[in-house]
Amino acid sequence: MSDLINSQTRIAVVAIGRNEGDRLRRCIESAIGQVPGVVYVDSGSTDGSLAMAAGLGARVVELDLSRPFTAARARNAGFARLLEGDAAVAYVQFVDGDCEFEADWLKTAVDFLDQNPKVAAVFGRRRERFPDRSIYNRLCDLEWAVPPGLVLYCGGDVMIRAAALTAVGGYRSDLIAGEEPELCVRLRRGGWQVVCLDQPMTIHDAAMERFGQWWRRSLRSGHAFAQGADIHGGPPDYHWVREARRAVIWGLALPIAIVGAAGLVTPYLLGLAALYPVQVGRLYWTQRKTNNWPLLTSIALVASKFPEAAGWVTYHVNQQLGRAPQLIEYKSLSL
Repeated sequence: MSDLINSQTRIAVVAIGRNEGDRLRRCIESAIGQVPGVVYVDSGSTDGSLAMAAGLGARVVELDLSRPFTAARARNAGFARLLEGDAAVAYVQFVDGDCEFEADWLKTAVDFLDQNPKVAAVFGRRRERFPDRSIYNRLCDLEWAVPPGLVLYCGGDVMIRAAALTAVGGYRSDLIAGEEPELCVRLRRGGWQVVCLDQPMTIHDAAMERFGQWWRRSLRSGHAFAQGADIHGGPPDYHWVREARRAVIWGLALPIAIVGAAGLVTPYLLGLAALYPVQVGRLYWTQRKTNNWPLLTSIALVASKFPEAAGWVTYHVNQQLGRAPQLIEYKSLSL
């Protein structure tokens, strides 16, 4: 049994995925042998993921096909299966099936949680496996660079104290995106802390090589901003209110204003349109000393407001029509 496990500490891994292929194999193989329990939760795979995970030694959970899939629902199902098998689990490492653990991460995270009882969730640096394969992979790699220390939110790869997760009722299974930050809001309200460590954690394979994938991923973010602000947008958290407002201003209100000014005197139209390059320049200036790719990041941040605004509109239209949100997927399957 791994030296991560002792009489005081029990840890298990919950991996979730859908049609991840060899990415899932690498994920499970990087966890098996380090921890006594690995649960894989599958959301309707058709590539043999369930059989492969079982063959590698993971306990498998297949989500009911009659209900909509969400990552939050999958994580809750994996956590529930862990507690059925061993209620003594103290820490749960959640990981997306397209990620592989760095060698020292699990032990580092366990040691940190052992020494910091007020911390509910801890995560480290996620890196892209192929950052140079596309600008979209590069953008993902830059996105994962979270400054270490106390933070507001975590992502999908995170080690969580089981008692804290139970106390807040787990993830919100009805969220199609943004379920991790929403969970962190409730953890902080309960007096818990969320920490990012300056430590390699996982290697991620975004497999994002086309503009359409980037657009759908950004659209999903806009949906998450809208729903997050709808749920926790009031004081004291004002959860994602600023992000939603920026998406609406830059991706919706300003384009409408530009179209409306098209028949007016040319300087007005040019002045409105010039706000976009000005914003790119402002973002570049603020990031030039801390970001190795400040121009790419700045352009992407401004451009992403258009699909984010579309996601914001999608959420609110569905709300008005009483329609349940549909999962927004962007990844290539079974690579």
